Amino acid sequence: MVPIVNISNLDKYFGRLHVLKNISLDVAPREVVCIIGRSGSGKSTLLRCINFLEEPSAGVIEVDGVKVEGGEKGREHRQLVHDIRLKTGMVFQEFNLFPHMSVLDNVIEGPVTVKGMDRTKARELGEMNLDRVGMLFKKDEYPNRLSGGQKQRVAIARALTMEPRVMLFDEPTSALDPELIGEVLNVMKKVAQEGMTMLVVTHEMGFAREVADRVLVMADGEIIEDRTPTDLFASPKDPRTQALIDRYRSGGG
Repeated sequence: MVPIVNISNLDKYFGRLHVLKNISLDVAPREVVCIIGRSGSGKSTLLRCINFLEEPSAGVIEVDGVKVEGGEKGREHRQLVHDIRLKTGMVFQEFNLFPHMSVLDNVIEGPVTVKGMDRTKARELGEMNLDRVGMLFKKDEYPNRLSGGQKQRVAIARALTMEPRVMLFDEPTSALDPELIGEVLNVMKKVAQEGMTMLVVTHEMGFAREVADRVLVMADGEIIEDRTPTDLFASPKDPRTQALIDRYRSGGG
């Protein structure tokens, strides 16, 4: 099967700091890949390089046939970055909803302004995706009337309404109160079951065990393990992975 995401020899520097070190990775269509690791291991930077929120220092990123070389400049490069962003939906730690817009207007802003979608069609698509995440009943509310979990579900609907080929989740539950985490994870499980290709940076090991097809472990800017959840959690090969799992099992993450 042809990968829908292909990353080759990716490097990222912040000044002299080498944050990502020669990372290569393939993701198949419909695959769910969870990325775990300690803070500062490069997980979020990897995700942000895939849609060029961070410009890679070197390497090649390809998403659904759009191939972009890191470190390039010029009009053609900017167009390719635009094209790759249309292929990827991103959900952040913070919800980044526009406070002056209703829930539905937040969800359809991207398709209308970025893709030039007809507003009537965008509203139909937006309402469908709000229904997918269980938030259609709040379509006319404003963000300040929503809980954190509801805001994040709206953010997921907003990303889905752009009709991406790949969804990127950057620790989507880390800003939520513990009692709200489950509702967001349940929505993510549903999106995965519907066949969306997903890369998920998460500290939620239970979610990784249950939903992921593969789990990547990152440390010091490198992928140190890339295995099925069953194999990884049963017999981690690297002591840094064992330390992560032990911390999870003791209730520390």
